[in-house]
Amino acid sequence: MTSEVTREMTAEVIRLDGVEKVFEVRRKNGRRLRRERAQVRAVDGITFSVPRGEMVGYIGPNGAGKSTTIKMLTGILTPSGGRVRVAGLDPSRERTRLARRIGVVFGQRTTLWWDLPLYDSYRLAHRMYRIPDDRFRANLDRCVELLDLGELLDVPVRQLSLGQRMRGDIAAALLHDPEVLYLDEPTIGLDVVSKAKVRTFLRELNAERGTTVLLTTHDLTDIEQLCKRVMVIDHGRLVYDGALAGLHEAGGSERTLVVDLEREHAPIELDHARVVRVEGPRQWLAFPATASAAPLVARIAERYPLVDLSVREPDIESVIARMYADRGLH
Repeated sequence: MTSEVTREMTAEVIRLDGVEKVFEVRRKNGRRLRRERAQVRAVDGITFSVPRGEMVGYIGPNGAGKSTTIKMLTGILTPSGGRVRVAGLDPSRERTRLARRIGVVFGQRTTLWWDLPLYDSYRLAHRMYRIPDDRFRANLDRCVELLDLGELLDVPVRQLSLGQRMRGDIAAALLHDPEVLYLDEPTIGLDVVSKAKVRTFLRELNAERGTTVLLTTHDLTDIEQLCKRVMVIDHGRLVYDGALAGLHEAGGSERTLVVDLEREHAPIELDHARVVRVEGPRQWLAFPATASAAPLVARIAERYPLVDLSVREPDIESVIARMYADRGLH
């Protein structure tokens, strides 16, 4: 084993160097009946590394290249250029070996058997990955308890709600103790309580087992609560790599405080926040995404007849759009 490979397997579990993916498509020519070939550069020279045990958010607008990147990291797609290594392996050439070392949850594309009870899908994974019996039982029991799957094990997958199936898919991806976990929208379709359970589960998994997690999501709360580092991809290029606070600073993004008062009231006046909308007793206040909402909430509760309030995070698209506008990017 070379020193280079040894270093990759101990310090970096994921490494991309100048990775590209180009698709050839056929498009209609407006003036001609026949279709013409064109190239679409889905991923355009991406370079980054992820140390073992890190949880990283990988975000961007729809069509930015996130899923294409994940598919190259799992070996589903072969890069058009550049170099990819995961756990010291070339995913496209060593896909079978790599499959035993990674877990994948692809959003609304389930890995579970549609017409079988949930438990039968887990038994199939048990055999497919050749998981030792004691390890399988321990992992399954832990997932069932923390993801609240006990009453779902005998239910056919097709009868599960989206949120239930997402929890079932996360459990299936972890039964064989993967070193790397790729998650695509893991909290989609979940209620507030279930989201909290999934986030707690992932934090414990990372802390106890050192599982490396690459998370793609449109929910910035997932990123805030799970990841210290976030990478932003847009138009196939990596446009940001750093802390979430730095991303908000780069885009000057804002959070929204939705305040319900007992009755209609003049616009709330607070330092470091501004009213952007008023409808009857409800008011919307914008404030910097890098600031804490706690001081604002305390002042509102002290000065105004407060009934309820909530905080809304900026969506991924608006953060990136503002970042581009501020930097003059296209």
